[in-house]
Amino acid sequence: MLRLFVALQLPPEVRARLTGLMGGVNGARWQTDQQLHMTLRFIGEVDEARAEDIDSALRAVSFAPFQVSLQGAGLFGDIRKPRMLWAGVGPEAPLAHLAQKIETAMVRIGLPAEQRKFTPHVTLARFKGPSGRVDRFLAANDQLWSAPWTVERFTLFRSHLAHSGAIYEPLATYPDEDDDQDSGEEHVALLNRTRGMV
Repeated sequence: MLRLFVALQLPPEVRARLTGLMGGVNGARWQTDQQLHMTLRFIGEVDEARAEDIDSALRAVSFAPFQVSLQGAGLFGDIRKPRMLWAGVGPEAPLAHLAQKIETAMVRIGLPAEQRKFTPHVTLARFKGPSGRVDRFLAANDQLWSAPWTVERFTLFRSHLAHSGAIYEPLATYPDEDDDQDSGEEHVALLNRTRGMV
């Protein structure tokens, strides 16, 4: 089985900005540079045949490029029992529009509809137990920002769960950088790299 999700990759300078913020919060399990991304649609575990259906559906999603930037910081859970620290990404409207296009494509091929409200964010840290100084982190990063960057593509990732944390492997990017007749074959070949590893 393949554990998949769709996300935006972040520019190196944005990842560097975020990793520079990490620290000073007791109990936080900070993300690594390789783990930083902005999820558009979590898919979960699927077999190889469904993965190819997903790939075909995502290749049909089109959108006009748009600009986004980091916008503030937030928390899932509450100060006493935090679950996740995150950095916001906005403006929300074009991100929500793209996420909805991807959602529609996934539902059309038979995946269950996403029930959670879409909140554009980049996960910075997760918590399993007691924590401290979360409020200080939020206050210090309330005005978090970055220079805008242009979103032109999104990526299908495979998640490998390991003792050291999740490892995210990009499988395919949409639209292809090479917009030609061979692009579909390149996608199938890319997904086929996972065969034998399920």
